Amino acid sequence: MKKLAKLSKGLYVALCFAFFYIPIFVTMLFSFNSSKSLTKFTGFSLKWYIELIENSEIMSAVWVSVSVAVLATAISTVLGTITAIGLSKNRKLIREWITNINNIPIMNPEIVTAIGLMLLFSAMKIEKGYLTMLLAHISFCTPYVITSVYPKVRSLDPSIANAAMDLGATPWQALTKVVVPMIKPGIIAGVLLAFTMSFDDFVISYFVSGNGVMNISIIVYNMTKRTNPTINALSTIVILVIFIAVLVVNIIPLLKRKRAVANEKSN
Repeated sequence: MKKLAKLSKGLYVALCFAFFYIPIFVTMLFSFNSSKSLTKFTGFSLKWYIELIENSEIMSAVWVSVSVAVLATAISTVLGTITAIGLSKNRKLIREWITNINNIPIMNPEIVTAIGLMLLFSAMKIEKGYLTMLLAHISFCTPYVITSVYPKVRSLDPSIANAAMDLGATPWQALTKVVVPMIKPGIIAGVLLAFTMSFDDFVISYFVSGNGVMNISIIVYNMTKRTNPTINALSTIVILVIFIAVLVVNIIPLLKRKRAVANEKSN
């Protein structure tokens, strides 16, 4: 019975992985298809990658996605980290109120947030385009950073920063050399989450963009309306970039730990 239960669990996990990853492998496979068919592989070719590079509209969308994601991640990480640190210094009642308010954008359906931001920009008479998309991404990424960083800040000993300043450190030095290094895992998690949310966003971007400004999600949506295998090539590149980024994020800490262990042994 135990062997049967173990086999069933293994089969269930295998089916889950197959369900999640087979479509990705199929997409990557058909990005090298020589024909336009999305169901029959007729031969190996790089023609869709060449078309992708030569398509100025897609390249423009890639640039918009990457630049907006990088800027939104950087700004929201700074805002979220400062807010989380400041929040930990407030009274319990204020902390609870702000924490609950911070959870609203996370729990709110994207379509509601998108319509709200669209109405806000229209009421403020801000022309829709790159700026409105960037502001929208900062607004919905910041709560995720706060949620990631705040638990790390709360776990710190509140006297650490004071002790650093008693030893001669300035408030800025206490923040950058004592507090930030200790909450670095939370900041890194917030950065990764913010970048993923921004780079992947479609609904909010669709409602707040204009004047021909499109990110990858919008361009992919437009491409799905007609048979265009270039979408497979674009998806494959995005998948590979994300895979390499995840690999690097996991390998670098491992190498640092190994180096630290090697240094300890040599000393």
